[in-house]
Amino acid sequence: MGNKAALVTGGASGIGLALSRELAEQGYTVILTDANLEAAQAAAETLCGEGLSAVPHRLDVCSDEDIAGVVDSLEKDQLQVSVLVNNAGIQHVSKLEDFPVDRWRLINNVLLVGPAMLTRALLPMMRQQNFGRIINVGSIHSLVASAHKSAYVAAKHGLLGFSKVVALETADQNITINTLCPSYVKTPMVEKQIANQAKENGISEEDVVYKIMLEPMPKKSFIEMDELSGAMSYLISDVARNITGQEIVLDGGWTAR
Repeated sequence: MGNKAALVTGGASGIGLALSRELAEQGYTVILTDANLEAAQAAAETLCGEGLSAVPHRLDVCSDEDIAGVVDSLEKDQLQVSVLVNNAGIQHVSKLEDFPVDRWRLINNVLLVGPAMLTRALLPMMRQQNFGRIINVGSIHSLVASAHKSAYVAAKHGLLGFSKVVALETADQNITINTLCPSYVKTPMVEKQIANQAKENGISEEDVVYKIMLEPMPKKSFIEMDELSGAMSYLISDVARNITGQEIVLDGGWTAR
């Protein structure tokens, strides 16, 4: 497989950074990408300071040029990507009537079109080495809906359908694609969402946390980064070679109701 590498989108913070660290600790050279190059460089520098291997790249998943540039760079550096983590994400909270049209389209481009195009670009490399593990970071909203999140919910639902198709198309080789579906994780994006939800619903931020975010969860707790890292580690391992086109749901019992 040559120098084994893993590419993570939205890797500069939150879930992306946590998964990047886990992969680096497992011996991967992490291609840590983010639309913000300075943030990617800072995150990669942090990992390298811990004795890990991380290479920063600017990657706007909506840009065909950026995707092609990253693939060219991988080939030039003779890095064989065996793990792809489609994690980059954005959010906007608004009633559909008030939802900015360009924002609705952008969310779907980042959360659905981007992962599809990046997967498309890296599949030839995975096919050549007869190995690949594609991990999509979905959401509880890949399975259920919440008010004021029409674009996000639509895109995350679409990610599951996309994954099932790719699972069928890659079943002839040792390539799998699966989706992590966590309920709320304390990330910068979720922290911002708390304030937006409070404004949209006319309630306090504390009420957003307990009455909107945690209320549907019997366990009443945010999902932690180590839970996501552990789930990813299982899915990229050899013992998960026949798990493909599936969702790993980390929801504290939300969908058991």
